[in-house]
Amino acid sequence: MKAYKSRFTPGLAFACAAITFSLAVCAQAQTVSFITRLTGSQRSTTGVIQATDGNFYGAGEGGANGYGEIFRMTPTGQLSTIYDFCSQPNCADGANPSPGPILGSDGNLYGVTEGGVNVAGTFYKMTLDGNLTTLYASCLTSCADGVGLIGVVQGSDGNFYGAMYAGGNSSNGGTIVSISPTGKFKLLYTFCSLAKCADGQNPLFPPIQGSDGNLYGATYLGGSEGGGVVYELTPSGTFTVIHNFCGNVNNCESGTNPSTIVEDANGNLFGTAFNLLGVVFEITSTRDYEVLHRFYPGVDGLDPFTGLTLASDGNFYGMTMEGGTADEGTIFEITPTGEFTSLYSFASPKGYEPAPGPLFQATDGSFYGATDYSAPPFSYGTIFRLSNGLSPLVETAPVAGKVGQSVIILGNNLTGTTGVTFNGVAAEFTIESDTYIKAAVPRGATTGTVSVETPSGTLNSNPQFVVTK
Repeated sequence: MKAYKSRFTPGLAFACAAITFSLAVCAQAQTVSFITRLTGSQRSTTGVIQATDGNFYGAGEGGANGYGEIFRMTPTGQLSTIYDFCSQPNCADGANPSPGPILGSDGNLYGVTEGGVNVAGTFYKMTLDGNLTTLYASCLTSCADGVGLIGVVQGSDGNFYGAMYAGGNSSNGGTIVSISPTGKFKLLYTFCSLAKCADGQNPLFPPIQGSDGNLYGATYLGGSEGGGVVYELTPSGTFTVIHNFCGNVNNCESGTNPSTIVEDANGNLFGTAFNLLGVVFEITSTRDYEVLHRFYPGVDGLDPFTGLTLASDGNFYGMTMEGGTADEGTIFEITPTGEFTSLYSFASPKGYEPAPGPLFQATDGSFYGATDYSAPPFSYGTIFRLSNGLSPLVETAPVAGKVGQSVIILGNNLTGTTGVTFNGVAAEFTIESDTYIKAAVPRGATTGTVSVETPSGTLNSNPQFVVTK
């Protein structure tokens, strides 16, 4: 089995190339198109997200200074760098951004870096034209707040929530933190606060905010069995281990070392975990743990470390970092009841070995992701698109909020929109461009689908929008 080089090195990279090439895949009418090959100046990336201008944005290694960059990619694959890190003296602006940024509710990009001047990572805000503001630097005076911010999500209160991989106390187990849009930092929880790190150790992904307002996440190590935990943290600070994973990788049929998790509309949690090959698991709203699928050599693939993406059809999509027909990774689909389908096997020279970022479903209904490698002389990876016949949709930023809160709604062909509803309740809105509108969460709205009436039809949101109190 190959070494998992990217499992502990989240700083990845990207490159400027205008070559577009595609490969049609016959199974289930899906098409995998390799949009862009990456070059040595920017190298690999964890993947991309979509912003209000309809373009895609991501973070990569390399760049003009060799310490990473933020790039823009058009839907046709044209790449441009909008910011090179380490452009300030002593890298005061940070270095090695990873994972990629997220879209904030104000239309700006927010993300993290691994380094900076005398610090162990930064949290930044960036406009779409590349103006950067460093909002927070970790470990500047002490490392009690944690070391190694590994990504953020925006909560319904407008603050950003993330996890630190290490630091926090003498056990070096990491932390859960919140940071306001102006940079105000708050330590929420320190891992390894219990004996023998029974509460978990070393998270590799930020938590998510559940529909109940609580934070849910996973640690890679720790717990009562040593193989990591899935946890819950309430707004009042109550921390609970929901599930302990086995610590013996050679004998863990139920999985060990979980990655990121997602929540469905019913409050169930889904994710992937390692064993010798990998598993997909579900934790129900009543906290029962079930393995939905165990990966096997061959078509299934090995090591689904990139996690799952809940798509607009209600199914989950993910990638394996190895295995498949060419032993270079796969794309798969799995239903909430565990029906598994292998959709595509990566193989050189097109693109192979998926990068450790999850698939992203864009407003055109397609999925976008990245690979670490492609054929020489363009051997630094690709950006690809999986078209699986799913309809266009809209996406909100954030995905939860209170009545009266302003929400960005991303989509395509939004000019001429005549109505916006939050789970059937009409909302006031303004059309900002053909690719996004702004709306206020209306009084009487409840958790459910956001729908946008356009001249070409109704576009529905994925995921559902959670109305909080």
